Amino acid sequence: MSAVGTSHPHESAVGHVTGQAHYIDDMPRMAGELIVDFVGSSFAHAEILSVDVSAAAKIPGVCVFTYKDIGGVNLFGPIIQDEVFLAETHVHFIGEPIVVVAAATHERIAQAKQAVKIELRELPAILSIDAAIEKKKFLTTPIKMEQGDVDAALEKSSHRLDGTFIIGGQEQFYLESQAAFAVPGEGNDLTVYSSTQNTTEVQKVVAEVLGLKHSEVVCICKRMGGGFGGKETQAVMPALMAAIVAQKTKRPARCQFSKDLDMMVTGKRHPYKAIYDVGFSSDGRVTALKIDYFSDGGCTADLSTSILSRTLFHTDNCYDIPNLRATGTICKTNLPSNTAFRGFGGPQGVAAIENILENVATKLGLDAYEVRRRNLYQGETGVTHYGQSVKNNVLPELFAQLYESSDYAERRKAVVKKNAAALAPNPLPASPMSPLRPDGHLPPHAGGGWEGGQHGKLKGLAMTGVKFGISFTTKFLNQGNALVNVYTDGTVQVSTGGTEMGQGLYTKIQQIVADELGVRFEDVKVMPTSSEKSNNTAPTAASAGTDLNGNAAAVACRKIRGRLTEYVARLWGVAPEVVEFREGHVFVSPLPTSPRMRGEGGQTMPFAELTQRAWRERISMGERGFYATPGLDFDYATGKGSPFYYFTNGACVAEVTIDRFTGALTIDRLDILMDIGKSINPGIDRGQLIGGLVQGIGWVTAEELKYSEKGALLSHSPTTYKIPSIQDIPDDLRLEFFDNKLHNFNIRSSKAVAEPPLMLGLAVFCAVKNALSYLSPREAADLKLPATNEEILMCMEKITH
Repeated sequence: MSAVGTSHPHESAVGHVTGQAHYIDDMPRMAGELIVDFVGSSFAHAEILSVDVSAAAKIPGVCVFTYKDIGGVNLFGPIIQDEVFLAETHVHFIGEPIVVVAAATHERIAQAKQAVKIELRELPAILSIDAAIEKKKFLTTPIKMEQGDVDAALEKSSHRLDGTFIIGGQEQFYLESQAAFAVPGEGNDLTVYSSTQNTTEVQKVVAEVLGLKHSEVVCICKRMGGGFGGKETQAVMPALMAAIVAQKTKRPARCQFSKDLDMMVTGKRHPYKAIYDVGFSSDGRVTALKIDYFSDGGCTADLSTSILSRTLFHTDNCYDIPNLRATGTICKTNLPSNTAFRGFGGPQGVAAIENILENVATKLGLDAYEVRRRNLYQGETGVTHYGQSVKNNVLPELFAQLYESSDYAERRKAVVKKNAAALAPNPLPASPMSPLRPDGHLPPHAGGGWEGGQHGKLKGLAMTGVKFGISFTTKFLNQGNALVNVYTDGTVQVSTGGTEMGQGLYTKIQQIVADELGVRFEDVKVMPTSSEKSNNTAPTAASAGTDLNGNAAAVACRKIRGRLTEYVARLWGVAPEVVEFREGHVFVSPLPTSPRMRGEGGQTMPFAELTQRAWRERISMGERGFYATPGLDFDYATGKGSPFYYFTNGACVAEVTIDRFTGALTIDRLDILMDIGKSINPGIDRGQLIGGLVQGIGWVTAEELKYSEKGALLSHSPTTYKIPSIQDIPDDLRLEFFDNKLHNFNIRSSKAVAEPPLMLGLAVFCAVKNALSYLSPREAADLKLPATNEEILMCMEKITH
């Protein structure tokens, strides 16, 4: 039986539910271990006038470090080196680290932090996209992707619509906060256990900042309690703090951020401001689109350039727009540097075009489904605005299937009928408890019949889709390596550069290796990710973890299996072509054109026996595998090429109800259809799909970042930052996999699954916009994202005045 295609439980499932799965803070305390913390800036922007750590240093058992103690270069960054470990002359966001403090107890840490004296001179701070635009403060030069003659096409368009769309940020809200544990070894050797999506990045930055060789630092990650992009680059900071303490004191050092601190000093999903001008025909066909994005990058570049590029790549989403110009600019603000988040800029681009199409439909008085259907890429003739052919395109079939299976047409009729009744004049007099204005009239948005249950509610229905490009858009990151070791008892260890953050990567690799070697799933063990075993690796991101690391592991297995096959063929006197590995055995399989051949060793043998024999014959049973994604080529200078290996597709129908007096939103039903090729693990993929969708729903409806006028994050805990709960998910949630017969490449014909479903949460946002459209026909609601209850209520007030 094949392991691939089976819903094997997550390899850490039992550990997760019993509490036995170890994270950084669960690692046993070591003798002499120090706790690590830091003192940061109290201003969003300031000049450092003085730093006095003398009093803190005199406290018994306390160690303090500033930038002067750094042995290497106090400068790093994944793309542009513009970020410092410890501030030197200026600080650029509230909480920016200035002094690292270490002690054996939390009490001494608190005492030492209070004893540190820092004098700052506050400077003007830029705390919004609009302020950055006004002051012309940008992190990089603008980038552009374009096809066709946009200006001419806009001028010729039958209809034209322009506007501004505000897209909010989002906190990753991983359950395990940023954490690292550094253990010194002999000489300069340093081992860093990090909750990171990128062991190579941590290894590299720790070595270079502390003045060590890369070979002197090992980074290990067993698992993370969530990542969602927030630990792709920003796991570096706690790792540096623990590492400098361990290096200087020669004692183990552990740094674990609290949830509040983590939220206050780490980056989020980038907020965006999108300014658009769209031309379209009377039937809703988009003929031209010009869109300018401004993202809030925070105080340093981090991954903002690549994130903005992916926004531009996904401005078309599922739709063939013949004339399209997308430009993007990264604003510099005095906030923590924003960073990767599931979708990596793609969600902002998809949100922009889906919002535009919803507005186009409202302006024309059409069902938005029809507008979307008419704009879909058709067949395999489509070419994106960045020059990539849309091969193996199943978008029309996928949309049509979901339209039928979700009973969209009948539900649309029901929504129209219910909203007509809700907006009909109220035959009943207002009760004493009605929300009357001082003039004795109902609020305009109330319509009639407010006290009649459904009379106070509006329904909305929307279908949106996603076409998400799979691969890193930086070509050299599309590589993976793996180490596979087969032991003489027939069991297997596999190590890759992919990190496990709950998404099931280790489990899928376990399944792939089991099938490649023909052994039982239970006889394969995936080892903790280590820069010692897997060097120069890409981060586990871009939904490419299984593609890169699964392929690399398969390459290693095939080399080992090839050597074992040759040995068995010689041993039994058979052709290599008839030797098979399956279910923990090696045996001879008859070819259709030849009789079954028996050899001296028989025609079957347990895999464990084979490994014993092979070892005695000095046959290598360890191997490294390397994989580089083929066919990728993109030129950022021209904005043209093929940055993606393939596209993962999906669609979602959302039905919602909004309360016209409170703005409260209820999701009534969700229908999802996803094209993920052939699933390696349907159970895990289903979890990823629903989890991504729910995270997307949180982004578009509830998760609002609030800052003080001085730049301090106010929504920095579960009490003030609202992520979706079980009550926010409809009882009626239907998920089906689309049978894509065109996708027959990649590892086991699978497709990446982690990020694309998040963008289907936009169906809920568009359903809210659809509900609002019934208040004032042909008037598109200027709804900001997220569509919180307050935002919905204010939007209704604008529409009805």
